[in-house]
Amino acid sequence: MLQLLQLIVSGAAIGCIYALIALGFVLIYKATETVNFAQGDLMMIGGFIGLTAMTVAGLPFALAFLLTIVAMALFGMGTERLVLRPLLGQPAFTVVMMTIGLGYLARGLVTMIPYWGTETHTLPVPYKDEVIWLGGEGTGLVVSVEHLVIILATVALVALLYLFFRYTRLGIAMQATSQNQLAAFYMGIPVRRVNMLIWGLSAAICGVAGLLLAPITFVHANMGFVGLKAFPAAVVGGFGSIPGALVGGLVIGIVESLSGFYLPEGFKDIAAYVVVLIMLVVKPNGLFGDNLTKKV
Repeated sequence: MLQLLQLIVSGAAIGCIYALIALGFVLIYKATETVNFAQGDLMMIGGFIGLTAMTVAGLPFALAFLLTIVAMALFGMGTERLVLRPLLGQPAFTVVMMTIGLGYLARGLVTMIPYWGTETHTLPVPYKDEVIWLGGEGTGLVVSVEHLVIILATVALVALLYLFFRYTRLGIAMQATSQNQLAAFYMGIPVRRVNMLIWGLSAAICGVAGLLLAPITFVHANMGFVGLKAFPAAVVGGFGSIPGALVGGLVIGIVESLSGFYLPEGFKDIAAYVVVLIMLVVKPNGLFGDNLTKKV
């Protein structure tokens, strides 16, 4: 039982990372009905920005964390304004291919930047390699502080997002835009500006995910491939549901952790996609997806 709890805690921590990236998928999809396949690469860029702020500029972790959020928000808004807005009115497939191209471009540019390059870097967080014993040292449950920080930060961020969408004018405007852009425009909401802010918010969330994941997997040009596990999390939770992104991430993370220990070697790498296939057969709209019908 102790071993099972250990696996669930570690799986929940990684699942929170999947949930944050999936949250970015959901926010952009709800606002623009577009899937941004560069979410994982945005997380990678956030990790490198935090690394540079701490190791080159010498900033403490807290300031580097805030700087990364601001920088990624500006990067996301700039990407929407300069690259994606000119594609308005084009087929959704065009925008999706553009996001895939942006991901490849980001990985290529990162490898050419001095100090970043193709090497693997360690993010010097103050809680690196620390553990907490629950139930007595040597006999109880061992919780990594890195995992605990991920879980607590994810809970805090989700709570802030709930308050933001529930009680702020901008959050309500974002919800209105995600439900019906034309109606929101007629009600006086600046839809294009709101869409740009949603891309900025999504990129900022990915930056947070990058800084939380970096102490575990290190910072390198290919760390953005984690986004390939976050996409199944968004599908499992329901591709238009914010709570579903959180639940879907936890499901994928825990299943992946348990399958890596109890099932044959290699199954861990495909566990997320097996869960997606089962979900598409049992409940195609996801756990929290809307049941939509179409009359012909």
